[in-house]
Amino acid sequence: MCIRTIPSGLAPVLAILLLVAGCGAAGSQAEPLARRVAAGPPDGSAGGATAADRVHRVAVARFSHETCTFCPGGDVEVEDWLRTGQPQRGEELLTRGGGYVSGFVTQAREYLDMELIGLESPRGVWGGSSRSWNTEETFDHFVDRMLDDLREAMPVDGVFLALHGAMAVRNVPRPEAEMARRFREVVGPDVPIVATFDLHGNECDEFMRWADGAFVTKRFPHYDAYRQGQRAARYIRSVMRGDYVPAIATRRPPILTPTVLQWTGASPLMDVMERARRWEDRQPGAFVNVFLGFPWADVPNLGVTVHVMTNDNQALADQIADDMSEFIWRVRSDWAHGEFPLPREAVTLARQAIAAGEAPVVLADYWDRPGDATWTLRALLDQEVDGVLYASLTAEPTLDRIWEQGLEPGDAVDELVGGYTGEQAGEPVRITGTLRWKGQRFGYDRVAVIDYGRNSTLVLVPAYHQVTTPGTIRFAGIEPDDYDVFVLKTRVHFRRGFDETGYAPSIFIVDAPGDWFGTIRLEALEYENVDIGNYYPFGR
Repeated sequence: MCIRTIPSGLAPVLAILLLVAGCGAAGSQAEPLARRVAAGPPDGSAGGATAADRVHRVAVARFSHETCTFCPGGDVEVEDWLRTGQPQRGEELLTRGGGYVSGFVTQAREYLDMELIGLESPRGVWGGSSRSWNTEETFDHFVDRMLDDLREAMPVDGVFLALHGAMAVRNVPRPEAEMARRFREVVGPDVPIVATFDLHGNECDEFMRWADGAFVTKRFPHYDAYRQGQRAARYIRSVMRGDYVPAIATRRPPILTPTVLQWTGASPLMDVMERARRWEDRQPGAFVNVFLGFPWADVPNLGVTVHVMTNDNQALADQIADDMSEFIWRVRSDWAHGEFPLPREAVTLARQAIAAGEAPVVLADYWDRPGDATWTLRALLDQEVDGVLYASLTAEPTLDRIWEQGLEPGDAVDELVGGYTGEQAGEPVRITGTLRWKGQRFGYDRVAVIDYGRNSTLVLVPAYHQVTTPGTIRFAGIEPDDYDVFVLKTRVHFRRGFDETGYAPSIFIVDAPGDWFGTIRLEALEYENVDIGNYYPFGR
């Protein structure tokens, strides 16, 4: 039997907090589900069953969205998903399905006893994490298509789902758990279901009620998506072949933080993830997941969650889950608060850094999810800062005009840019200069590059785009090394190429000049589906 008890085991005060913030009562008993289990050590070591055993057929699907329910632009419809391309299925999904899927497929195909079936899966939503609620009809449409493929492929021995964890759907409180439930209805009680997640997921014990395992990225930036896919493949093979009987424990320390504070390259979150890895290293067969949560999805299971799986050892699963939850609670104050300069102050700091020879400088508009806010751009112009590479600004109306006017590289440009999605975006800013380039880039069919001022360049995109490394903006003759200042619409992912490489000696996270979605001031948001007063640091 796959045991799904989730007792609290915490000190009385923390137990009360878990009761307040949990998806269900801390210590609640989830309904046990029988599972067929099977071999192959999940740590990837040699041993276990041989190629003489029967082939195990595994269905693979992907449905991933980090949903900003406070973002403008209206609900996400089916067409918004199709705008990025037609869904993938079969071998196309298996070979081009992205990090989690690639890791899973590569690992699975190293064995001789796993056959993979790629179910129809959407590529991604136009605008990514700057988009708001998915409609219930949209969710049903894509899940139904997956399940149609699954029914046609039955029987299967396992299911792998590449998810995010922070999807938000109208009238579906916990979309990923609902997906697992619907898949369970089709495959029955004995087929293992395993998923991969982004650490920004809002997950509780409900997903594990219907599934047998989860693997969550431990790093932000997410260097380890591929690795988590590999681990999921080894794990599901072990369960299918008989050597692993999942015992699962879940804890929910009531903490809610903005993602800009969730960088795992600094303590204490670096220590939290190291503690999880330490448990995995010390206890063979233990898997420890930490969700940090995504506060801009107004859903009932916001915040931090710990999932632990062990091999038929519920006491150990509970011990690890208690330890991780208690440690996270002890260090909570060091990653729940932050103060950052406003645009004008940040630009002044950038000028000082340049004068001191500490360039290039990164100015990261961490809070600007739609990507069209102009506050930092205006401050740079007002303070006459040169050598700026602004990559990138969401400016679909400007792109429309550039294409409608038939402007070509070398033509003069006099345009208003940005500042159009709402109050938080500020006012459009006039840019005069020369069109350097236009064409397809970043998966968009229309991107433009404008040179303006003295050695400054502005990259325009039709929807939110996050630049994570200098190499991604080496196009159209742009050489990042020639610039003193980079303006990026990013929270933490930019650290991959600009900070952790030592590329930019000066980095300033730029705050919003107002209490808007995306900022660290979560108490200013009007949550309807959760009381954030039940979370640290906003209440208890």
